[in-house]
Amino acid sequence: MKKIAVFCGSSFGAKDVYKEGAIALGKELAARGLSLVYGGSSVGLMGAVADAVLEEGGQVIGVLPVFLQDREIAHRNLSELIIVDTMHERKAKMADIADGFIVLPGGAGTMDEFFEIFTWGQLGLHRKPCGLLNLGGYYDLLIELFNHMTDEQFIQEKFRSMVLSDGTPEGLLDQFRTYEPPTVKTFLKSEKQL
Repeated sequence: MKKIAVFCGSSFGAKDVYKEGAIALGKELAARGLSLVYGGSSVGLMGAVADAVLEEGGQVIGVLPVFLQDREIAHRNLSELIIVDTMHERKAKMADIADGFIVLPGGAGTMDEFFEIFTWGQLGLHRKPCGLLNLGGYYDLLIELFNHMTDEQFIQEKFRSMVLSDGTPEGLLDQFRTYEPPTVKTFLKSEKQL
């Protein structure tokens, strides 16, 4: 595992713990020699995690749609900035580059990224770990929803186990090291791994 994609909000949110957690995650990624792959922005939690990795001497790869670059929110000091045409291309590129996915607090865009990656894992399109960094209990209700979906038999238990969670970057990254993806029987014609 060399590169971790982080999905997160473009704002700081209502609590200091979110920004503090983003900074702690950035420092921990750099300390472990893991590169950050993220949405390429300089604002909110996105900017905070990128700045923390860079300040610790780590590598940061941003993937940004051209229309957001035009709005002048691109981070100017990244190791690499990849410009793509669409949001769909952004997600696909991040998924292709990354060896695992961490979700910090965020809104609808963050949830879109997380659920797509989770779904791709269920379908056998990748075998990479995906985890919620549950800062200040932000994801408690989402974790409860996953448990409910599993209890109601809309998600199989083996796929529920794909959603890792921890309140600290260290704990979550430790889980990534020992992650064993479930066996997935798929009806897709191609088993291409992302």
